[in-house]
Amino acid sequence: MTFSQRHFLGIEGLSREELLFLLKTAESFREISEREVKKVPTLRGKTIINLFYESSTRTRSSFEIAAKRLSADTINISASTSSVNKGETLLDTARSLCAMRPAAIVIRHPASGAAHLLAQLDKCPVINAGDGTHEHPTQALLDVMTIREHIGEVEGKTIAIVGDILHSRVARSNVLALTTLGANVRLVGPPTLLPPEFRLWGVEVHTDLRSGLSGVDVIMMLRLQRERQARNFFPSLDEYARRFCLTTQALAEAKPEVIILHPGPMNRGIEIDSRVADGPYSVILEQVTNGVAVRMAVLYLLTTRERIAAQDRPDRPDRPDRPDRPDRPDRPDRLNYPDRVAEPSPAVVQEISPVLPKRAVGQ
Repeated sequence: MTFSQRHFLGIEGLSREELLFLLKTAESFREISEREVKKVPTLRGKTIINLFYESSTRTRSSFEIAAKRLSADTINISASTSSVNKGETLLDTARSLCAMRPAAIVIRHPASGAAHLLAQLDKCPVINAGDGTHEHPTQALLDVMTIREHIGEVEGKTIAIVGDILHSRVARSNVLALTTLGANVRLVGPPTLLPPEFRLWGVEVHTDLRSGLSGVDVIMMLRLQRERQARNFFPSLDEYARRFCLTTQALAEAKPEVIILHPGPMNRGIEIDSRVADGPYSVILEQVTNGVAVRMAVLYLLTTRERIAAQDRPDRPDRPDRPDRPDRPDRPDRLNYPDRVAEPSPAVVQEISPVLPKRAVGQ
C-alpha cells in the first residue's frame, strides 16, 4: 500500500488501512533514532519550512529533528519574527514561501482551518502541526504508536481522555484515530468542557473522574488550555484540581497495568500529580521519542510521493511532470547524447549573421 494523500491535514477522512500504514512506516523510522549516527540521506537536497504562529517546544523541535535526520534542510519561521508583524496575511506569507519551492510546509496556527487554507494553494505538501481547536494529527499518531508499543492493538481496549476536551485539538484527533482503530473511548471532564457533539461519535462521556477511570487500559491527560478560554468554565483552578487532577488515589481505579500519556506541556498539580507524571506508569517521554519517528514518516511519505508516482508512469519516465507536447515529439538521440548540439540550418545562419561577428558566420 502507498499513502496517496498530497497533504496531511487531519485524521478525519483517513481509513483504518491508511492509519496502520502510517504507524508501520513510523515504526520503521524509530530504529534510526537508536543508531549512533542518527541520519539517513532520504531527503537530501530538499527543504522543509516550519511556519509556527503559536509557541511550541516539542512539536517544532520534533519536526526540525525529523527533517534533519532525513538530511533535509530546515527553515524555522515564527510569527513574532516574520512579516506578520507588518500586516502580511497568512496567504501572502504562504505564497511567498511556496515561490521558494520548498518540499513541504509544516504549519501551526491559532485559527482552525489554517492548514486547509494553505493546502488550497496546492503548491507543495502542507502538514498540519495543530490548527486552533480543530486537529493535531501527528500528535494522535504518536499517541497511538506509544499505546500500541505497550498494550498491543488498541481494538477493544478502553482509553480515557481526561481534561479540557472542548478546546483540545489533541482530543479530537485522538478520538478519530482511536475509534477508527476500534478502541472504546471515554471522555472525562467538567460538563462545561465536554462538547455535546462528541456523543454522536460513539464515545462514553463522564463528569466524574473516578467513574471515568474505572477499568481503563490507558489514561490520556490533557492540558488545561486557559489561553483559548474566552470565559470561565469552572469556579477556580483549585476546584478543577480537586475534581480532575490525576492523583495516585484516582489512578487506583484503572487497571493495574495502565499507562499514562500527556501531550505536554504539563501543569503539575492541576492536571496531573508529579508522583504520577514521574511514576512507573507514565510513558510521557516515550511519546516525545515516538514523535520524531512519526514526523519522519509523514515527511518522507509526503515529500517522496511524486517521485514514487513518477516511477509508476512508464509512458514518460524521463519527464513525468511535463505534459504531452505533440508539436515537439521526444528526440531519443538527444536524450542518449546530451553533449551533442544540433548545427543550425543555413536559413538560421543567414538570419542571425548580421548580429554575429564575421568569423562566427557559417562556423
